[in-house]
Amino acid sequence: MDKYIETPLTKEKVRDLRAGDYVYITGTIYTARDAAHKRMTEELAAGGELPFDVTDQVVYYLGPTPNREGQVIGSAGPTTSSRMDKYAPVLLDHGLTGMIGKGKRNNDVVSAMKENTAVYFAAVGGAGALLSQCIKESEVIAYDDLGTEAVRRLYVEKLPVITVIDCQGKDLYQTAPEQYKIS
Repeated sequence: MDKYIETPLTKEKVRDLRAGDYVYITGTIYTARDAAHKRMTEELAAGGELPFDVTDQVVYYLGPTPNREGQVIGSAGPTTSSRMDKYAPVLLDHGLTGMIGKGKRNNDVVSAMKENTAVYFAAVGGAGALLSQCIKESEVIAYDDLGTEAVRRLYVEKLPVITVIDCQGKDLYQTAPEQYKIS
């Protein structure tokens, strides 16, 4: 089922999403990869603050390529989500409600998603040039020293993703292979 949502991604919106839903996101989202996640969780552990309030927000696991002249951002394809698995539960406990990436998540992340009413979306790997066309604004807001792994605030219009793991823990990576098995 196609769904169109606007950020912030409130828990009420998350509860309406089911594994398998095609979703088009419009609004502000943030980017962060493993180096930024590591730094954010270290700051929290030291009693510091996050560079943005993660409550009801979506983080896209993205390290874009440099933009060419006239472009807002370079290629914007997802990175492998499992690299963020050791950090994701902490951010989910702080109010994060959505993550975009590619690939499976571990049991700790799925449990934290269920406990915190959060969802995991997949973006199509290999389609970064097309996905970048949905990004209308991009601004580095933290950790500029990390280069492409810096935290960015993006404004996106109809960014296409698929709900892969919903807040009840239903996981397309587990159910889809059986459903589409050829006899």
